[in-house]
Amino acid sequence: MTARSGRRTAPSRRLNLRKYAALVGGALPRVIENDEELERVARIVELLLEKSDRRTVEEETLSRLLISLIDGYQRAHPRIPRLQPHEALQALMEAGNLRQTDLAPILGSRSRVSDAVNGKRAISKAHARKLAEFFRVSPELFI
Repeated sequence: MTARSGRRTAPSRRLNLRKYAALVGGALPRVIENDEELERVARIVELLLEKSDRRTVEEETLSRLLISLIDGYQRAHPRIPRLQPHEALQALMEAGNLRQTDLAPILGSRSRVSDAVNGKRAISKAHARKLAEFFRVSPELFI
């Protein structure tokens, strides 16, 4: 087969609807509404992806459909882990490339910062408000 430019092009692989229907019938794709269904669909996708370049057009089409369903579920149900207050403080400090001494003016002393960062002392509501203002986050993150 040649393109208009005169160069040879690879023959396009066409979707065989019978084979695709059989694959879809086996996978039974539907909108994912819970974690169990997510796991089931993810296992099917893993099996298809393991085939790598040996996937048929039908398998590739099904994997793209299933990945789209997974993406839709994950966007609708984001998994944000709940951090302990000292873990959140550590993460924010790391993201801002801050040291404990940088927070001493906010918490009052280096020892209080050290205790808060290491989880040895709970962060008070007053300090949570100050940290929230400094990092521009909700105070609930530190309580």
